[in-house]
Amino acid sequence: MNDELRVFAGRSNPELTDAICDCLYIRRSSLTLSRFSNDNLSVQIDENVRERDVFVVQALTEPASDHILELLITLDALRSASARRITAVIPYFSYARSDKKDAPRISIAGRLIADLLKTAGANRVLTMDLHAEQVHGFFSIPVDHLTAIPIIADYLQDTCDMDNAVVVATDAGGAKRAGKFAARVGLPLAIIDKRRVSDTEVRQGHVVGDVRERDAIIFEDEVATGGTLVETARTLERAGAKRVFAGATHGVLVGNATEKLAASPIESLTVTNTVSVPDEKRAGNVNVLSVAQLMAEAIRRIHTGESVGALFA
Repeated sequence: MNDELRVFAGRSNPELTDAICDCLYIRRSSLTLSRFSNDNLSVQIDENVRERDVFVVQALTEPASDHILELLITLDALRSASARRITAVIPYFSYARSDKKDAPRISIAGRLIADLLKTAGANRVLTMDLHAEQVHGFFSIPVDHLTAIPIIADYLQDTCDMDNAVVVATDAGGAKRAGKFAARVGLPLAIIDKRRVSDTEVRQGHVVGDVRERDAIIFEDEVATGGTLVETARTLERAGAKRVFAGATHGVLVGNATEKLAASPIESLTVTNTVSVPDEKRAGNVNVLSVAQLMAEAIRRIHTGESVGALFA
C-alpha cells in the first residue's frame, strides 16, 4: 500500500497531516511552496506521483483565500504530474456556511468552491462535519463526510454526569446535529430559542426542554467568536442547569474567543484538531482531541477500496 500512497500537506495544518502520516506509517510527501516577485503563488511537487493515489490535506482556515488558492494550485500541479487519483482532504470546509441565498445579490460560495475543487483536479473529497449537510450535494465528485461526534462524545462521557445530563442545541437549525450527538450518548435533547441579529450577534430566549439541576452539554459543529456558546451557557444557567459543558468539531476560536469562554459559565470546551489550535488558544477551559486516527483510517479505506461508512456502523 505505501508504495502507491502519497499524502501532502498544505500550510493550514501540517501538524495534523504529520499525525495522519504517523498513523499510516508513512512519511509526509514533499512539495515546495514559494512566491514569485509579483506575489503569485508557485507549487512544485518534489517527488514522483505518476499513477499514485494522492491525498492533499488542507483546512480552509484563516487566511482562507490563501489556503484555498494554495490547495487549488496544488491539485492542478498533481494532475499535471499524472497522479492516478487525487483526493482533497479538507478537515474544515469553512465555506459550508455559505450554503444558500439568504440575502439579495450574493454568491452561494459553498457551491462555487466545490466546483473549483473539481476544476483544479480533485477526483474526490474527504471532509468532516460540514456546517450544512446539503453542501455535500454541491459536489459532482464523490465526497466522504466524516464526523467527530464519537470522539467528542466518548471524551465527554468521562467528564459529565451522564446519569443526569441533557444535550443542548444552540438553535433549531442545529437540532439535527445535536440530536445525533444525543443519540450517541443516549441523552434527551433541549433546544435554545435563538434569533441571529448579525454574523457576530445573536439574541436568545427560552429553553425548550428540561435542564434544571442537570449537566448541560452544548454541541456545535464549530466555534468561531464564541458568542453563541457563551450566550447559550448563560441562558442555561438562568434556566437552572447545574453545570455547562460544550463540544464542537472545529475550534476556529477567532479574536478573543478563548477569553470570553474562560469568563463564561462553561466548565470546558472540547474541540478537535481539524483546525490548528495554538497553545495560547488552549488556555483555561479548552481541550483539543485528535482526529488523526479517524482521518488516517478513512484515507486507508479510500486507498484500498473499503467502505468509509462502515467506520460509523
